Amino acid sequence: MVSNKELQEKRMRGYFIEAAKEILKGEGVKALNVRAVSERAGYSFATLYNYFKDLNELTFICVQDFLDECDAFADAQSLGRIIGVERLKIRMKAVINYFTQYPGIFELCFVEKMNDLGSRQSTGRMIFDLTDKIASDDLGAMIADGLISDSQAKIIGMSLRNSIAGMLIFYLNRLQPADYKEFMKIVENQLDSAIGLNEISPDQI
Repeated sequence: MVSNKELQEKRMRGYFIEAAKEILKGEGVKALNVRAVSERAGYSFATLYNYFKDLNELTFICVQDFLDECDAFADAQSLGRIIGVERLKIRMKAVINYFTQYPGIFELCFVEKMNDLGSRQSTGRMIFDLTDKIASDDLGAMIADGLISDSQAKIIGMSLRNSIAGMLIFYLNRLQPADYKEFMKIVENQLDSAIGLNEISPDQI
């Protein structure tokens, strides 16, 4: 049975986590600091240290939550779709739409370097594996259907991971292209190129 003390601690941690996530979503990583989080949570900055080792620990938890949100968003966008190529494209576009909706989260996950080495390594691994995780069922179905080999699936996964991060960096950080509709045309073409079964040469297998 969970004690009242444990429930209180969970509740207090939740206040700070939600406050930090609101700042990151609305204002970006540059606005994130102990005082800002504490003020938004409604407590003194000293109270934060009763529940978290430091801001790095809190930020790491936020990253985990955001990646879970992105995964859930892809699930919602692809609900009811047949597992395979078209569903894979829908899920990859969902990843892109999630980060274009929250550029502060993209900056935190893909651009900002965390100060704590341990957090940096574990966070980096989670982010690196994000698209692989979201694409795994569809790529697995394509393998099972004989559309691609295991080697081809790895190539597609790598292409998706790199092209999605690259497109988002250019669009969100450099406004290239400046028009969202043009950006989505590029996204469509890049996804077709990354997933296109006929474009994987035999010497890559």
